[in-house]
Amino acid sequence: MANFYIKTNAVTHELPDNKRPKFFMFGVPGYTNMGDQAISLAARKYIENEFPEYQYIEVLEDDDDKAIPVVKKAINRCDIVAFTGGGNMGNLYSNHEVARRKVFSTFTDNLTISFPQSIHFEDNEDGRKEQKLSQAAYSKNKNLVLVARDAQSYHRMQTTFNNTVIFTPDMVLYMDPLKKNVKRSGALFVFRHDGEKVVKDSVVQGLKKSLDNGRPIEFTDTVLDDVDAITPVTRGKLYERELELFSHQEVIITDRWHAMVFSVLTGTPCLLMGNSYGKGKHAYFDWIESIDWVSYTDEEDLGRINRQLKFLMNSSRHDYDVKPDFKQLHDIIKNYYQNKK
Repeated sequence: MANFYIKTNAVTHELPDNKRPKFFMFGVPGYTNMGDQAISLAARKYIENEFPEYQYIEVLEDDDDKAIPVVKKAINRCDIVAFTGGGNMGNLYSNHEVARRKVFSTFTDNLTISFPQSIHFEDNEDGRKEQKLSQAAYSKNKNLVLVARDAQSYHRMQTTFNNTVIFTPDMVLYMDPLKKNVKRSGALFVFRHDGEKVVKDSVVQGLKKSLDNGRPIEFTDTVLDDVDAITPVTRGKLYERELELFSHQEVIITDRWHAMVFSVLTGTPCLLMGNSYGKGKHAYFDWIESIDWVSYTDEEDLGRINRQLKFLMNSSRHDYDVKPDFKQLHDIIKNYYQNKK
């Protein structure tokens, strides 16, 4: 039995029987990475705000296989199918890529959107094999639109696939900033613990030592360890809790792209460092380089990094607006609905 989240206060096992066009979002995460949870939250907010005529329906990743035949039977000509953004298109997280292939190759008669994400097929035997499987699946859908969230991914998607490719920010940058004055204290280190980690421990410990002059120091990750799973019912409060944590910090040091995005939303000084394939670096320079209190570095020299941190911590907050950069995505959906209604 498939689970559907039509609203965010309960799960249902049946699709609604009404005349409204439907927007089906597959691959919604149940795992505890708050970056990916924030993406799903933002995608719902985006569609409900920009296209209120659509009824938004979420399918958790574990229910994709059960939901596909149910949706296939009920889908109408105005309906849109999408797969959640975040993570990356490629072979690093093959279970997500397998799910994307199933969705894209099934709903070939409707607009199908791969929401904003990065792409990275490794240059090895496994990467090349998985890329060919994805190329075969994606090519079955002439109505598939791939959305890249950084320029590097935009060019790679264009050269890898024959589908339409557009370019927008990460969905979380659609979210409204947190506007409140709070007392800030401490430095928060937010570092990943997976195969994408490249920042040397010696650099992290050196920065900790330089910031530890009576200032509280805390280490964490955007992957929560105090909950086992997250659903559309619970993610909103957990997202608010995450922003609250970030908003009370003097500075964030991280290699997590969404830790930087949370810093943008809370006006918290943040220094982003690299990951294994540059997704945060490229997205930073594409969309938020002009925001004064956040920055990126590939430096390992502690003196230079500390000078950069001092600048960030003394920077004033100012207005920013990347919502106009979602125009390509908006036009794709708007034109489809107008042509099909």
